[in-house]
Amino acid sequence: MLRTTLALTLALAGPAAATQEYILPTLFDVAGVATGDVLNIRAEPNAQATIIGTLAPDARRIEVVEERRGWGRVNTAEASGWVSMRYLAYRTDVWQPGALPAGFRCLGTEPFWDARPEAGDLVLRSPEDQAGDRRPVQTVLDTGIFRDPARVVVARDVTLFAQPQICSDGMSDRLFGLSATIVLHGDQPRLLSGCCTIQP
Repeated sequence: MLRTTLALTLALAGPAAATQEYILPTLFDVAGVATGDVLNIRAEPNAQATIIGTLAPDARRIEVVEERRGWGRVNTAEASGWVSMRYLAYRTDVWQPGALPAGFRCLGTEPFWDARPEAGDLVLRSPEDQAGDRRPVQTVLDTGIFRDPARVVVARDVTLFAQPQICSDGMSDRLFGLSATIVLHGDQPRLLSGCCTIQP
């Protein structure tokens, strides 16, 4: 009887224990804020901290890059701040197997570069090449872990690695939830580093 009870308990607890709601960074919608009110973005993760921005009561697809004691870090203008997670509902449609979210892009400095998927290509841009160098994407790899944001984008002569990690662009007070490493193959291999965002 004990063995049967234990097996039944594990069977019932197994799927729930294995299901994780989300791994950051991911996107949220503002929820539970009255029409005509706003959700405050504060300088620190507490209700007494200075307000540095606001989110509308119907704001959607807000990227949260870090969570601390019921507060989530978001970017606003050129700064990073905190909102109460009580008023955010996570989206289940963000990290799909073998795919990138619609707003996915990476950027770096020294040298300046920008990379984003467009119409089946990974497009690399620099201040000298605003049109961009288009590289056909061959595959997007994920870890197989449910809703894990880690991705590897394999394109012609380039591999982009995006890993969950707090990352600074070095040019603003914004913080990002994904670090980026790009390996450019070919006659003159190069390594670029930076950050990625999924904010639309």
